[in-house]
Amino acid sequence: MSDPTSDPEMDDIETGTLPLDAWHRARGARMVAFAGYHMPIQYDGIMAEHLWTRTSAGLFDVSHMGQLLLSGDGVVEALEKMLPADVASLGEGRMRYSLLLNETGGILDDLMLTRRADGYYMVVNGATKYDDIAHILDNLEDEITLNHMDEQALLAVQGPKAVEALARIVPGVERLVFMTAGAFDWDGVPLWISRSGYTGEDGCEISLPAEAAEAFAERLCQEPEVKPIGLGARDSLRLEAGLPLYGHDLDPETSPVTADLGFALSKRRREEGGFLGAEPILAERAAGPLFKRVGLFVEGRQPVREGARVLEAIDGVEGRVTSGGFSPSLQRSIAMAYVPAVLANPGSKIDIEQRGKRFAAEVTAMPFVPHQYVRKGA
Repeated sequence: MSDPTSDPEMDDIETGTLPLDAWHRARGARMVAFAGYHMPIQYDGIMAEHLWTRTSAGLFDVSHMGQLLLSGDGVVEALEKMLPADVASLGEGRMRYSLLLNETGGILDDLMLTRRADGYYMVVNGATKYDDIAHILDNLEDEITLNHMDEQALLAVQGPKAVEALARIVPGVERLVFMTAGAFDWDGVPLWISRSGYTGEDGCEISLPAEAAEAFAERLCQEPEVKPIGLGARDSLRLEAGLPLYGHDLDPETSPVTADLGFALSKRRREEGGFLGAEPILAERAAGPLFKRVGLFVEGRQPVREGARVLEAIDGVEGRVTSGGFSPSLQRSIAMAYVPAVLANPGSKIDIEQRGKRFAAEVTAMPFVPHQYVRKGA
């Protein structure tokens, strides 16, 4: 697992508290500084929490994420200038994964975008949200409003029994399918719920007023399937699911093509361009990238970590491991890395060096653990 407590960009920022801070501490969570906030890294242990989520349902506090709402005349056109997504065709209640890009095609952040009746709801990473807001404002006309919904908490319930448990409290959520969302009510509390998440499991993310977060979390954890889960297991779960983490696997020097996120470039946008960074991205897509993000099975049980060297190089430039750890589900060491594109096919052999020790690895398809998303209604 990559280290979720390491965030050098946040070192000089005062650590804040989230709405569930006292609730986490009362439940015995070990708290760490992450993305500018005190957050729970574990309760009962990362391995146990990881496996519980894979077999039952885990509750994650992700209130550090940035929740934004964009609205006003010309909002679709403005979003399409920033994002490579086909925003115009996005139906109400539908979600898309997309990317904030710079002029050279590097990734400033990855995000989820949902069309709502009142505008376009965007969830961005916690450590980058203020930079994201500044970047978005720089690219918006005055007619468009950006609302930072900092009065909202965000919770995620993930696992094969997550929706079943949530539906007892919020009837109707079971009718959602993967990458759809809608408005719901819990005892008079307005909820915005999407069937999505960051573990590879089925589940939902719930946006709700911060003052209601503790009562809702407490009620959800009364369901026998649900336990609170910390950042440590969230990181190992997303790694098994092959999902990149911004600031580790993605950064401003890395393009969507190199990061193997070509699916985020909608077909119409690939053909028409017109988004920030389009020219270098589409040129790289046509020529093929020099390096590519891949999954690795690493020989032995010792994990390789972010920063380990991939010894295979192009013109003296080596690849690098960006996330790595021991997989609780597979009981073996896994990693994500950037390797020369000629070695990106499954089965290719890779050599890694970490702290003077060499490791043998083999490129493998991702996800490491199959996704369990529910794409069709019952």
